[in-house]
Order: sequence, then C-alpha cells, then structure tokens
Amino acid sequence: MKKTSTRLADGRELIYYDLRDDTVRDAVDRRPLEPTVTTSEIRHDPLLGDAVAIASHRQGRIYHPPADECPLCPSKGERLSEIPDSAYDVVVFENRFPSLAGDSGRCEVVCFTSDHQASFADLTEEQAALVLDAWTDRTSELSHLPSVEQVFCFENRGAEIGVTLGHPHGQIYAYPFTTPRTALMLRQLAAHKEATGGENLFDAVLERERAGERVVLEGEHWVAFVPYAAHWPYEVHLYPKRRVPDLLALDEGARTEFPQLYLELLRRFDRIFGEGEPPTPYIAAWHQAPFGAAPFDGSAAVNRDDFALHLELFTIRRTSGKLKFLAGSESGMNVFINDVPPERAAERLREVAS
Repeated sequence: MKKTSTRLADGRELIYYDLRDDTVRDAVDRRPLEPTVTTSEIRHDPLLGDAVAIASHRQGRIYHPPADECPLCPSKGERLSEIPDSAYDVVVFENRFPSLAGDSGRCEVVCFTSDHQASFADLTEEQAALVLDAWTDRTSELSHLPSVEQVFCFENRGAEIGVTLGHPHGQIYAYPFTTPRTALMLRQLAAHKEATGGENLFDAVLERERAGERVVLEGEHWVAFVPYAAHWPYEVHLYPKRRVPDLLALDEGARTEFPQLYLELLRRFDRIFGEGEPPTPYIAAWHQAPFGAAPFDGSAAVNRDDFALHLELFTIRRTSGKLKFLAGSESGMNVFINDVPPERAAERLREVAS
C-alpha cells in the first residue's frame, strides 16, 4: 500500500491509498473553494446522559446529484470533483459537511472505488484489503488527535438508509466521547466479569454462538453469526476469533482472510430477498474500543484489551418490498421488535451461499 496525503482547495486533507507503490499523486484541486466553515456543537442530554451533535451547516450538503455530477467520482477534464485525480483506488478526505469538527471531533469520507456503478460487494479481495488498510490507518491517525476518544468506521448503503450520494463510499466518525452503545457494552462487560469471577463476556458470547445454529460463515480467523437477540430482520455480527480491541491489533492471518468472508457476506445480503430485487440496503458498523482512559474509569474490572473488535451488518428490509420502521416502541422507548426469528435469518443466509 502507498499512502499520499494532499490538500483540497479549501484546506481539507485528502489521502490516496494505492495498490501500486509507483503511483504518483500530484493532481491539484482546481475548484475555487472558500475555506470550510462549520458550526458543529456537542450538547449533552441531562436526562439520558448521551450527546447530540448540532450541525446546522449540513442543511446545505449535496443531495442526490445525477451520476454525471457525483462529487465522489474522479475529476475528468473540466468536470471537477472532491477527488482531483482522474482515477483512484481508495481515497479518504475530510467531509465538507461534517457532523463533528474541531474540538467536537472529525468526520471523513472513504471512497471504496472510483467506479460509480459498483458496490463494496463488487470489489476484488485485493481492493477490499486496501479498504481495510485505509480503515486501520485512519483509526491509528485519528486516535492520536487530542479531541478524539473513539473512532467509528461505517458504511451506509442504499437510499432507504438515507444515503444521499450513490457512489460506493463509507464514513469515519472520530468522536470526542465514548458513544452510548459502546458505554452499554462496557457496562455489561464489567458486570459479567464481576459476576463470573473474571470471564470475558465477548468470549462467552462468541463461544455460545459458534456452538449454536445461528452461524452463517466461519473461517480460520473469523466467524459470522446472527446474534441471539438480533434487533434487525437480518443482522450479522462478524468477529475475529482472537479477541482484539481494534483494527490495529488484527494479525496478518485475520487481515488476509477478512476480505474473503466479508465480500461473501455482502453478496449473500444481496441475494436474501430473491432474484430481481433491488440491492439490499444495509449499515455496516465497526465497533472498536475507545482510546481514552475515561470509559474505563470507575470500573477496575475492565480495560481496553477486554473489548472485542467486531463488525455489525444489518438491513432495514424485513421482506421483499417492505422495510422495518423504527416506530413507537423502538424510537420512543428503544425496545426493538424483530419480525424475523434470528434462527430463520441465519438459515436463509446459509441458503443463499454462492
């Protein structure tokens, strides 16, 4: 992998990740852009104890542009985009309309390929491995920013999810706090360790799932399963078998095998609703241990190495032509109701093997 860092016309950082070491990246952003102005603010809810990002400048972000005006495609001739070069392998750049900025964190866009019509599932194993390298590198770099406590790499795919740019891409959020979902995991992790005299909750869950009927895929280094209490109609968790706290700690064997299993998982997601159906909308979310000391204060029972890196992949489509909406119970009380039994979801994902 070759990494080349440059700057866009408004001062934002852009990084090329290339498969070839001899690739030269010297294209200049020729757009007449003014410096980026953001108004991101973090407000804390005193009743729930969580945080909300207020980012009014995002109202003006690009919304469903036609394919020939996509800002994530390479620049060609006088058609200028966010990527100055005429082709690329993987690109990461600071979001022009970030939810988090400055002391409130940082948001980046990850373009998986220059092919506008592709999806992550269309990538080769070599390309998918390069994306993993980019996620890992950005996790490392962002974790050293003084305002950052947790790094979240994710992909939103499909208009049903709310994606406003059709080009295959994901995002990275660098939060200045530990997210509520991670805080809940840490609380459960500490409680389980104390109640069992030292057993790791992630290890216990993984052992139980591997012995059960909800495993979808398993390799030498990774295992994918539908969790016992899946929140979503089709939800798969992908774990390395050797527990590590973050992407940086993956060994070479796990890094090599990941593209094989993950690409197969994504391709099965596109087949679960049958032939002729539109691509399955999904969210793919990496869960990594926070980097700050704060989340582990007050509980000597756990530390970073107790956390287990994993990816959660789920779709809001519950059956052909029907979506799972977060209505009263889910949105009002955060109590999910799942219409698809996890055992049936796992069975279906095994049935559609290529």
